[in-house]
Amino acid sequence: MTPSVTHRDTCRLCDSPRVELAIRLAPTPIGDSYLPPERCPARPEYFPLDLVFCHDCSHLQLPDAVNPELLFGRYIYVTSSSLGLVQHFARQADAILERVAPPAGSLVVDVGSNDGSLLRAFQARGLRGLGIDPARDIARRATESGVETVPAFFTSGLARELRKKHGPAAVVTANNVFAHSDHLPDMADGVRELLAPDGVFVFEVSYLVDIVDKMLFDTVYHEHLCYHSVRPLDRFLRRHGLETADVERIPSKGGSLRVTAQLAGGPRAVSPRVRELIELELRLGYNRIDVFKEFARRIDAAKHEALKHVLGLKAQGRRLAGYGASPTVTTLLHHFDLGRHLDFLVDDNPIKHGTLSPGHRLPVFPSSALYGRPADDVVILAWNYAGPIVQRHPAFLERGGRFVVPLPRLRVIDRAAAAA
Repeated sequence: MTPSVTHRDTCRLCDSPRVELAIRLAPTPIGDSYLPPERCPARPEYFPLDLVFCHDCSHLQLPDAVNPELLFGRYIYVTSSSLGLVQHFARQADAILERVAPPAGSLVVDVGSNDGSLLRAFQARGLRGLGIDPARDIARRATESGVETVPAFFTSGLARELRKKHGPAAVVTANNVFAHSDHLPDMADGVRELLAPDGVFVFEVSYLVDIVDKMLFDTVYHEHLCYHSVRPLDRFLRRHGLETADVERIPSKGGSLRVTAQLAGGPRAVSPRVRELIELELRLGYNRIDVFKEFARRIDAAKHEALKHVLGLKAQGRRLAGYGASPTVTTLLHHFDLGRHLDFLVDDNPIKHGTLSPGHRLPVFPSSALYGRPADDVVILAWNYAGPIVQRHPAFLERGGRFVVPLPRLRVIDRAAAAA
């Protein structure tokens, strides 16, 4: 029987045993397991959310990997449900094709292709698209919609099969999935197998510098095994026959890296931005564990401030709701110990309506419920979207309601503050 979680004592990138606990977050159930009441367990399994630092390559990672079948086998998130993400993928496709300019009909393979949104952008520009995604239902629907999608995890063995069947890939993409695998060496070997000699591997991951600087600690959840920075990534890619040709900081997910890699010795000159970001990371001390232990202290200080405020509201007899129902919300509710003080959640994604949150079993309603159910204050758990959420609900403020934004610093938004 496959275990629910496996623990590793070595670095996922360089296999060094010199790893040390840097940040300990509260254990949680699987972050996106928002389920209908009849399927939501009263006592779900909780998994660790510890982060360890590698003293040899400076990589930050979760040592505990939840069985990927539990995480992705019945995955419900679809790309098109995220605000602005389809448009982001269209811009990404244009940027890649401007740099690579493959002939019409060239193959683009998207690893973790989800509903095929990125591949549709490439298909609209005259290229062949092939998706790979282990979420079987999503893969089936993507294929039915015109984006052929293989329902499997990406491995070097699968890459060899795909190359035989479809030919080499001019472009391989992996958006927000190159942090998800417990087998990154094999994944990198698979990309090398699949790429044409002049092909490129383009992937986007959350950038560790932004996570620390902007207090994005709630992006730590079980799907995200790796928290990438350029220096460890560059070394890792070189060990697997690839090289970093370019890196770019982009605003998606609160702050991400777009990495363009090629086969070692490939035709493209290495951008000076690679060296610039490595030097930035060294100046900021990302090669030392102290930076992350200080980050842990900042997280705990923010927790104390938010929890103190919420307990004060409860002492006044005020009724509280939360805004957001996502994996980041699960991390925030459990680590800040806010879940037991809220009455319900609201979210704008219809897929989450009628479900219960992982662990706390808070019911999730449409945001229109703020006007039909009692709530004096709403804690914006999806705090990165606080601006648009507040703008969408002036009527809640008009009736005397208040929004509480817990991060990156505690803010309370009432009618006067919103008008200022």
